Amino acid sequence: MLGVGSPLLDILVEVDDVFLAERVSGDKGGMEMVDAAAQQAILAQLPGKPRLVPGGSAGNTVFALARLGLDCAMFGKLGNDDNGRFYRNRLKELGGSDEAFFVTDEQPTGTCLSMVTPDAERTMRSCLAASLLLRPEEAETIDFSKYDFVYIEGYMLFSAVLPTVMRNAKAAGCRIGLDMASFEVVRTFREDLPDILKNYVDVVMANEEEAAELFPELSTEDRLMRLASWCEVAAIKLGRRGCMVRCGNEIVKVPALVVERPVDTTAAGDLWAAGFLYGVLKNKPLAEAAWYGSLISHEVVKVFGSELADNVWNEIANRMKLERKR
Repeated sequence: MLGVGSPLLDILVEVDDVFLAERVSGDKGGMEMVDAAAQQAILAQLPGKPRLVPGGSAGNTVFALARLGLDCAMFGKLGNDDNGRFYRNRLKELGGSDEAFFVTDEQPTGTCLSMVTPDAERTMRSCLAASLLLRPEEAETIDFSKYDFVYIEGYMLFSAVLPTVMRNAKAAGCRIGLDMASFEVVRTFREDLPDILKNYVDVVMANEEEAAELFPELSTEDRLMRLASWCEVAAIKLGRRGCMVRCGNEIVKVPALVVERPVDTTAAGDLWAAGFLYGVLKNKPLAEAAWYGSLISHEVVKVFGSELADNVWNEIANRMKLERKR
C-alpha cells in the first residue's frame, strides 16, 4: 500500500497553564498554524524534553499498517533534517519502505507541537513546512504499478499533486482509498467530491459530520447508500455508536468498543482506517474488517498521541487472530 499525505512529526510535551499564558500566543486549546520560527521560539522555552512521534493523517494509518505487517510506503515530502531522518527511519524500523519520500532543503520537516496541560487539554501549534512543497512532477516519478492500493488523506484535496496521483494510480490498476479528513474539507470541496468519488475512489471513509456535510438532506443510511453507489466500499464512522459499512447490497453495523474516559481522540479515525483497510486488503468479511478498525481505535484513545506500545500491538494481533478463528 502507498499512503499519500503530509508526513508530520508530532512533538508531544506536558506543560502547565502558566507556560501557555506567558510563552504561547493565542488561546488555549485547539490548533493554529504557525511558521517554523514561531514554533522554534516555543520549543526553545519548553520546560521538559518533548516526545517525538511520527504523525500526519495518512502517516498515522501507514505506520499502523506497517505494525500489522502490511507492505507500506508513503508519498510525501520531508525536510533534509534530523526530524525527517527520524520519520523515515522509524517507518523502516517497522518494516515499511521510505522509497516514496521526497526530501527538500527549502523547508524543515513539518511538525505539530502538541502541548498538554494537567486537565488533558491539548494546545497545538503546527507548521506544515516541507510537506507543502510536494510537486506534481514528483508524483509523475512514482511507479504506481508497484502498489495494489493507494490511500489518500482528504487534506490532499488542497494539493495540486492529487490529480496526478489519482490519474496515475488508476492507470496502473491500483485501487484507491480516500478518507474525508474533516467536515471543513468536505464543505470546501463539496462540488468536486461526487466526480472524484465516482471516477477514482474504490474505498471511501467518512465520519458522521463529514457525510452530513456532503449530503445534508439525507439520513445516515441514505448517505451510506449514496456513497456505496459511487464507490465499491463505503464506511461511515459513528463515534461511540460504532460504524456502518456497505459494499453493494451488503450492509453491516459494528458497535464501537467504548472507552469511558478517552485520553486523546485525535488519531482514532486514522487508526480505525488502518484496521479497516487491513481487513479489506486481506479480503476479510466487512464486519470483521470494521471490527479490526474498532479494536485499534479503542486502544489509541487510551494514550496521548498515535503511537501504541509493543505489548499493545501484540495484544491487538492476538485478538485479531482469535476473531478470525470464530
